[in-house]
Amino acid sequence: MTCPADLHTHTTASDGQYTPSQLAAKALAAGIQILAVTDHDTMDGAEEAVRAGQACGLTVLRGVELGAREDRHMHILGLNLGPECPALAELCRRLRASREERKYRIAAFLRGKGLDVPLEEVEALAGGGVVARPHFARVMLRRGYVSSLREAFDRYLDTDEYQHIERWKAGAPECIAAIHDAGGKAVLAHPCQLGCSHGRLEEILRALKDAGLDGIECFYPRHSPEQTAAYLRLADKYGLHITGGSDFHGEAVRPDTFLTPIPLNLDWLGTFQNAQPHRNRLYQSQIPHFP
Repeated sequence: MTCPADLHTHTTASDGQYTPSQLAAKALAAGIQILAVTDHDTMDGAEEAVRAGQACGLTVLRGVELGAREDRHMHILGLNLGPECPALAELCRRLRASREERKYRIAAFLRGKGLDVPLEEVEALAGGGVVARPHFARVMLRRGYVSSLREAFDRYLDTDEYQHIERWKAGAPECIAAIHDAGGKAVLAHPCQLGCSHGRLEEILRALKDAGLDGIECFYPRHSPEQTAAYLRLADKYGLHITGGSDFHGEAVRPDTFLTPIPLNLDWLGTFQNAQPHRNRLYQSQIPHFP
């Protein structure tokens, strides 16, 4: 069955702008019927989102986005996770501890560049959630050190020099195994961000498939039509399921990214533990989607 879904979103539990409850309300208003909350290295916002979905008739899937050590831009999404997942919870705990330690090194790194970015201000912006690079970027923008969030990353937070202070990450096979242990499905997020050749991407997919990868995020706002078509062919070639998501963080974090109902066949994800009778009834022709 095909339905409008967005399987890649973030809340204040990591680096998003909106609380899980607010995100659920915005997703419903956007015409989404199935929403996956996939915060970075944490599931802390999942239960609030599930409860909010139950209250408004939105199916919310527990999810997570894990960074993998194989490449600084390799992220593995976990979708439709169970409520009890000790192995994944322990992995997230280790990843969060690494993030907590990294925030001091990011502040020191920026001071070395002549930028005074008070950690207290960054932590306040994170609101008790995981402190991540977008929080630093927003403070840098607020203090006038950069003219845009993109500039903060291009000049400081996503450079080769920055990678020397990057945090600990698990390998992709460990991420996939933890997701499977939680009863979920593992998906390669935004393959365009790997920035590699088509041949190299095929090598990566073969290795990930051998490790148990279930799907690939073919529909993504920064994919060109040509890239989307190529990823759909690769999904077919390697027997990977097709997913899509907006990677929505909120307008204050990513002004050019919006919650998007993407027509997806999600039968392969199995039974949705939190399935709701959908109040959004959109005809297929009314559902916006990526090229």
